[in-house]
Amino acid sequence: MTQTLLIELLTEELPPKALAKLGDAFAAGIFNGLKARDFLEADAVATAYATPRRLAVSITRVRAMSLDKAMREKVLPVSVALDATGEPTAPLLKKLAALAAQTGIAAIAPDRLERAIDGKAESLFYAYTAKGGALQNGLQTVLEETVAKLPVPKLMSYQRQSGRDAGQTVHFARPAHKLTALHGERIVAVNLLGLDAGNITLGHRFLSQGQIAIAEAGLYANALATQGKVIASFDERKEHIRAALLREAGADRVLMPEALLDEVTALVEWPVVYACNFEEVFLTVPQECLILTMQTNQKYFALTDDAGKLRSRFLIVSNLATDRPHHIIEGNERVVRPRLSDAKFFYEQDQKKTLADRVPLLANVVYHNKLGNQLQRTERVKTLAGKIAALLGADVARAERGALLAKADLLTDMVGEFPELQGIMGSYYARHDGEHPEVAQAAAEHYQPRFAGDALPLTQTGTAVALADKLETLVGIWGIGLQPTGDKDPFALRRHALGVLRMLVEKRLPLSIQTLLAAAIALFAGNPQFKDPGDGLSGFIYDRLRGLLRERGYAQNEIEAVVAQQPDTLADIDARLAAVQAFAALPEAEALAAANKRITNILKKTEGDIASAVQPALLQEAAEQQLYAAMLKLQPQIDAAFAGNDFAGALKMLAQLRAGVDAFFNDVMVMAEDLPLRNNRLALLAQLHRMLNRVADISKLAA
Repeated sequence: MTQTLLIELLTEELPPKALAKLGDAFAAGIFNGLKARDFLEADAVATAYATPRRLAVSITRVRAMSLDKAMREKVLPVSVALDATGEPTAPLLKKLAALAAQTGIAAIAPDRLERAIDGKAESLFYAYTAKGGALQNGLQTVLEETVAKLPVPKLMSYQRQSGRDAGQTVHFARPAHKLTALHGERIVAVNLLGLDAGNITLGHRFLSQGQIAIAEAGLYANALATQGKVIASFDERKEHIRAALLREAGADRVLMPEALLDEVTALVEWPVVYACNFEEVFLTVPQECLILTMQTNQKYFALTDDAGKLRSRFLIVSNLATDRPHHIIEGNERVVRPRLSDAKFFYEQDQKKTLADRVPLLANVVYHNKLGNQLQRTERVKTLAGKIAALLGADVARAERGALLAKADLLTDMVGEFPELQGIMGSYYARHDGEHPEVAQAAAEHYQPRFAGDALPLTQTGTAVALADKLETLVGIWGIGLQPTGDKDPFALRRHALGVLRMLVEKRLPLSIQTLLAAAIALFAGNPQFKDPGDGLSGFIYDRLRGLLRERGYAQNEIEAVVAQQPDTLADIDARLAAVQAFAALPEAEALAAANKRITNILKKTEGDIASAVQPALLQEAAEQQLYAAMLKLQPQIDAAFAGNDFAGALKMLAQLRAGVDAFFNDVMVMAEDLPLRNNRLALLAQLHRMLNRVADISKLAA
């Protein structure tokens, strides 16, 4: 018979930022541990619960006894187990005695063993049925293993105050007070963190009265909600908060980032949303500052109108439900006021000094001891941004000015208080200083894209500075030997490379990757600790390009067909990939791809230089004459298509060569004894190879 199993660990308030992970890990550890020990039916389902004061899981279809299991254990090789006469040796008898003790059998006779080939040798095996174990024993082990592996940010040490383990030192995220373990209606007698299991829990710290007895495991969530004023499910509580925020916001828009929702969900057991207000004078401060201080310091939810303009009204999520919430509302309004006043003070003080006046002070900020300070880095980015702007046909002076001012807001009070606002505050202060709008915008845009899916810079100035900033970091950090290794990437070089690639691809910038890298490398001339990154960095960038294109939905062989050629510009890479996809759909594609792969292998194995041009007079076989004629006829059409960026058209034209290529390989001996004849045929293949691979290396499409 199976029943629902409930496990709950009641604690002091758990770390809010870790609660969701702790809840999932607690549930998964118990579920997987019981499954591995055969206590669960195939259709068993686990439901995780996590509140500020509890971790819990309920699992359906849990057996009271695990299933018997057929076992087959290798004992010893025959050469060790039996002597020359076939009698058991001392090592075998010793091994059988140990196995008997392990399996609970009085004795195991040697004739119970079976002989079978094990690899190249013959061995003896013992087959038996392992009896199932009681849930109590299996669960005890699973609980101990699960708690030991929980992703606890920092363990506390405390002593049990009561019970048979009073005085015992316990290590856990927070002090634990009660353990509930129910299999259906029956208490499972397990012990954890010095606590004996029962069926008693506690509800909300203030809204619940007394202890709550859980009559049956399947009634847990309902009992907590009705008697304890606790929404036990983390996900259910989060969605309850989301819906309540939207209702209370009314016609306004509520800003509720998922990370903030998660943290607030981890702080309350019975969430209630109330609306509060602050003085409108604070709206003179950039709204990003007000929003961030409300979210970061107070865990409040800001409101905006439909146009995104901040309201002087905000929402709080309380853990107390009351018909008279004015004390809660007034208290939160009183708490937020000093925070907003600080933001207003920082903003007004920062405006008393221009960004340009702050730039020399960047010399006091260390960038890296092998690469100098932030002022030296700023000068490098400025130089590179100007060169990139010139290549883009953008305003060089604006790009250089934007790069010069981009990091100056790091020295402001506002960014010192809220590092997340770097760039954003630079834009505000640059506009206040009267800088050109694109120069001001570049202060924020040069950080973009900051993460996967983030927006790209909109202005040419911002694009030039963003590229320069990321390339300077990539080349500089790589050049001092701090390239990423394994999962470690402390300078976010992968993110910087993806940022550069996204700008080149999505904005279709006509910029050469090698030219950009060379310009960035030149910035470090004279630095004795810098070494040219060489091909290592270039390969790293193309590997990131492969990952980026996979995320955009292209198949691996399609990506390799284009990226294997290491295209120097990426403005047309989407068109090339689309052409490859269209070509791959043609009936001739597979044969041509295989032929191209064969040609590639032949040319790789050829020693010496291959003639640059085909000599028609040396074409003896009809198949090679016909192929050459078809290539000459097709070449102008392919050139025209390529010149017009009609890559799909160029590749489709290659389908016309399929019959000629097949005939060539059927009828012509490429590696002829006659050297001039052989070299001429290799020249023909080399010319064909260039035609086939002009858009992409179609050999990568071959199976």
